[in-house]
Amino acid sequence: MERFCMKKTILLLLLLIGSILSIPVVSANPAVMIAAYTFEPSVLIPGDTALLTLTVKNAELTSTQTRASSSGDETVTTVDTIGATINEISITPAFSGTRQIRATTKYEDIGILAPGANLDVTFKIVADATLPEGIYFLTANIDVAGYTDVIYPIPIAVRNTTVDLIGTDVPSKLSMSGITEITLTVVNQRDAAVKGVTVTPHPIDGLEFIQESVYVGTVAAASSEEVTIDVRPLETGVKNLTFEMSYMNGYNQHYTSLTRFVEIIETLDVAPIITSFPLSIKKGDSAKISIEVYNAKTETITGVIVTPISNCTIIPSQYFIGSMDPDDVFSATFDIYTDTVDYGQQTIGFEVTFKQAEDYYNTPIVSHTFLVSTTNGASYSSSSGSSQGSNGMNALPSLTTCVLTLVLVLVVIIVCVLLFIRWRKKRKRS
Repeated sequence: MERFCMKKTILLLLLLIGSILSIPVVSANPAVMIAAYTFEPSVLIPGDTALLTLTVKNAELTSTQTRASSSGDETVTTVDTIGATINEISITPAFSGTRQIRATTKYEDIGILAPGANLDVTFKIVADATLPEGIYFLTANIDVAGYTDVIYPIPIAVRNTTVDLIGTDVPSKLSMSGITEITLTVVNQRDAAVKGVTVTPHPIDGLEFIQESVYVGTVAAASSEEVTIDVRPLETGVKNLTFEMSYMNGYNQHYTSLTRFVEIIETLDVAPIITSFPLSIKKGDSAKISIEVYNAKTETITGVIVTPISNCTIIPSQYFIGSMDPDDVFSATFDIYTDTVDYGQQTIGFEVTFKQAEDYYNTPIVSHTFLVSTTNGASYSSSSGSSQGSNGMNALPSLTTCVLTLVLVLVVIIVCVLLFIRWRKKRKRS
């Protein structure tokens, strides 16, 4: 009998255990974590403000928890939603002595974060203006009700390296004739790109800048970009050129400037050079005059025209050259006719017209004076170093040649006479 009761008791216990095991029970805890974060700008300049965005996630995959309770012969099953109650999310600042990099706010009483759900929170981060450069670690703190708090370190780089504006090609002297191109270079020495880079010349009396500003855009880390600005002088004198550069490091505007002193002078950086010209021309005859036009500017000029100015008849009346690159030289020849002018001194001048941007410019007139005479003319050429009469007739050089020829003849005659006298003396002795 006792053995039967023991077997019955064991059987009841097994049935009770089996019934308990047959009820589906899932036990789960919330798993709160920082899944990702972004920081803009990626590298701060002391005094900058940045935005730190944290992505907080409840990594628990099960959304419900089932509980079973028995009362006598009746079993009650309860299904609960699993969530993480977040009391607070804050950022612990980083220090260097009394200077710090910190968040300006924190989030409180956020509520329940469901399993598998994400929550983005953004903090404004401020670096003190005197903060030394280096790597700082902010700490993100998440207070989860009833569970272990989250502590997450976030490295922040602070760099003092700058973005500079340097004068690559800023002439110390500017010509009053035409436009001069100035070249500047934006140099980004930082570990991160800067955006919205703009270079603006300061207005100044006596100078006109063709571009009011030049937008460069983004300059990558450890790289540079060239900027060209055209300037048109309106008056001579010493001027103070100032260029200001603005750029964005993330959400922060920064400025730097470059100053250069230049002198505006009257100089012929585009000009005609007379290389062959008449000293005199016989009335009614003609002569040639040759010039060379050079472009000493650092940029191309277009629409180049040479115009002779004289009371004489000049052919051609204009000489069209067209486009000239920097350091180009172009030769032109003109014929001067004296049949319509009086005897005496006459003048011929040459003016060069050229175009830059949308404007035309005239160079100062380069002149030469010659004599209209009754005798054969004479010319001078700087390229050959000799003189030549107009229409190919000998003039001053011919006189020199004749004198030399006469001297040579006299020497030959004297030598012959001396030889003859010596011969006669020898003959008498014999």
